[in-house]
Amino acid sequence: MWPLEAPSSLCVTSFRTPMMAELEIVQPEPEAPEVLNGDADENEAKEDAEPSETGKKKRRKKKKKKTAVPAGTNESEGDGDTGGGVGDVTKQLEQQALPEDIDKEDDGEEDGEEGENSAGKKKKKKKKNKKGVKGQTDPPTVPICELYPSAVFPKGEECEYPPSKDGRSAAWRTTHEEKRVLDKANEEMWSDFRQAAEAHRQVRNYINTWIKPGMTMIDICERLEDCSRRLIKENGLKAGLAFPTGCSINHVAAHYTPNAGDPTVLQYNDVCKIDFGTHINGRIIDCAFTVTFNPKYDRLLEAVRDATNTGIRCAGIDVRLCDVGETIQEVMESYEVEIDGKTYQVKPIRNLNGHSIGQYRIHAGKTVPIVKGGEATRMEEGEVYAIETFGSTGRGAVHGDMDCSHYMKNFNVGHVPIRLPRAKHLLNVINDNFGTLAFCRRWLDRQGESKYLMALKNLCDLGIIDPYPPLCDTKGSYTAQYEHTILLRPTCKEVVSRGDDY
Repeated sequence: MWPLEAPSSLCVTSFRTPMMAELEIVQPEPEAPEVLNGDADENEAKEDAEPSETGKKKRRKKKKKKTAVPAGTNESEGDGDTGGGVGDVTKQLEQQALPEDIDKEDDGEEDGEEGENSAGKKKKKKKKNKKGVKGQTDPPTVPICELYPSAVFPKGEECEYPPSKDGRSAAWRTTHEEKRVLDKANEEMWSDFRQAAEAHRQVRNYINTWIKPGMTMIDICERLEDCSRRLIKENGLKAGLAFPTGCSINHVAAHYTPNAGDPTVLQYNDVCKIDFGTHINGRIIDCAFTVTFNPKYDRLLEAVRDATNTGIRCAGIDVRLCDVGETIQEVMESYEVEIDGKTYQVKPIRNLNGHSIGQYRIHAGKTVPIVKGGEATRMEEGEVYAIETFGSTGRGAVHGDMDCSHYMKNFNVGHVPIRLPRAKHLLNVINDNFGTLAFCRRWLDRQGESKYLMALKNLCDLGIIDPYPPLCDTKGSYTAQYEHTILLRPTCKEVVSRGDDY
């Protein structure tokens, strides 16, 4: 074995025998280059004093110089008989040991540098994290377009279309080249829907973390809408909220949102339908769910959720709308719910329907019934639908009641002369901020409008604006709602608003 210290390189080479050299070749000592160099300690001290930025390069250069010196010494200072052979063996030994030693010493020195400069390295890591992909905050504040800078947004649930009446499968659509080209041609439109749907998913997940009994309905709606505006990155008519937040309670099935000063408070025994929408470039996501705190309503919610999912499964290209409604009714009426010791059959609300969706048009003309006997009109490729179902423990029919809060400009209205200056001004505000999308009185307040009720009534009387009052079943009954938006793409059906929650 190598001695711990050597007086000089000459002494080491002069006392070696060929047998020792052979043994050393078989088992090289990793620290050989350092022992041969008598100035190793001094050189290491100099290396430690060098700055960390160029330290590694300089160390490697110095190590090469170190190993060159003993080899030359052996050749020049060794004996004529044995010096040349022992020197050659020593040179080979050093060359074999050199790469391993350098690697090991570099590793050790790097470990030392990590110990000395750990704080600096941690700072560098933090900077790298800042440059990485953004994550959502809690509560959510980062717009969806910034979370996905590549503009590739998460897809919804992709489903194969149901087989036709004669049993033919629709699986061919997924691989048909022409259908795939048509699908890709509309990718920009699908992407708008997906961006709006991702905002909807994140907002409703956020709602479920804080909604609780004792909150006023105004507080619930305003917190929800503020979050929606941030995530959708509201930008005039290019991106924003598609319609006011519905928070209908118990026997009120739809179209209720609180007006300013409404003192309604959410109670533990309430059944609250949260229905809100987002849009990008007029591509609307219409999606709703029901919130309860008392488990006695679980069976009611299960019935409506099952009916909605059944309607989604049945929907597809060339499917008749009346067939979808008949299937929904059959599923929903198969459920019974016991509330406060009384058993009710869950009834579909027959005068509430799903509907087709157009650009900047929440109701595009076609209706999807939730009872049998509807229209025989067929769904078509490229259309977008809101599949929604309402279940009730009451009559199963609704009527307009209470103060109106929802309004929407008539999509097909032409030029109508307006005499009242206040009505003209209000219509300009509506056109600039909402266009043909639905709005509510709270949103007019938010725009700084006041004393506008007379002007709003005038616009309604002229048929320019349509009012949508709350829709109610019999008092004392309970209603529930679930809704999803589906895309009838050429290749498959996409439930774009589907999430982990429902």
